Amino acid sequence: MNEQLILASASPRRRELLDQIAVSYIVNAVDIDETPKDAEIAQHYVIRVAAEKSAACLQLLSPTLPILAADTSVVIEGEILGKPENEAHAMQMLQKLSGKTHSVYSAVSVRGKAGHHQALSITEVTFRKIEPTEIKAYWKTGEPQGKAGAYAIQGLGSIFVESIKGSFSGVVGLPLFETVELLSRQGIKVIT
Repeated sequence: MNEQLILASASPRRRELLDQIAVSYIVNAVDIDETPKDAEIAQHYVIRVAAEKSAACLQLLSPTLPILAADTSVVIEGEILGKPENEAHAMQMLQKLSGKTHSVYSAVSVRGKAGHHQALSITEVTFRKIEPTEIKAYWKTGEPQGKAGAYAIQGLGSIFVESIKGSFSGVVGLPLFETVELLSRQGIKVIT
């Protein structure tokens, strides 16, 4: 298969989403500092991190293929919830999300011959009330580990979701509508 782009991410969820739309890729994950800057708002944070990932990949490879990078953050009351460090951290995050609506910001950065373009998807997700015993049981499944906000909407975490307004794929980690628009600017057509 002829690869169409370079994916600057190790995320299996992003690979699954690209597979879903039949876009072929090479994985070249980059490791950058993803620490939010002082007083940086979530929207600016995800856009910056996605751009820094694609720039780091470009610098490493100097490729002929376009580079796609993304970043997704779960945000509640202005606070960016990253990946849980341990069970107590996951408990704290999920208790914060319990019975409330939070935002999921998912930024996409594509660099290629047509330049650098970015897009941002914002999705509102409402959780039902979650019991502490459910959170403990959920942690034991292993699913919350390595997930922003300590949940996976495409997995068992979906049982907590009362409603969603926006992009399901954006919550998973790569908003496909925006991604396809950016790829088309680089000459990559999903449906031909």
